Amino acid sequence: MPKNYTDEFKRDVVAVAKEGAATQRQIAKDFGISKSALSTWMRAAELQERGLVGPPTGAGAAGVAGDAVALREALKRIRLLEQEAEVMRRAVAYLSQAQLPK
Repeated sequence: MPKNYTDEFKRDVVAVAKEGAATQRQIAKDFGISKSALSTWMRAAELQERGLVGPPTGAGAAGVAGDAVALREALKRIRLLEQEAEVMRRAVAYLSQAQLPK
């Protein structure tokens, strides 16, 4: 079962990792966390800094989980729209080459 870390602890670990004095693997080992947890926290902090995800709210993970779901759905919708746009571009290119009757 995963451990629950406080938001303050996560911010502190991310701050140390951003200093770049040691590798992420070494920092994770020093703080007693997994490298994947540190990587996840680093990505979350980066998204938060860019304003793509709001700060954690309430019980911690509940706010982040909701934001992650919304972000995942938005990215899925973007991929679908990009695919539809590509189909339309190909259709226009195909039809512009065809000899249409007058």
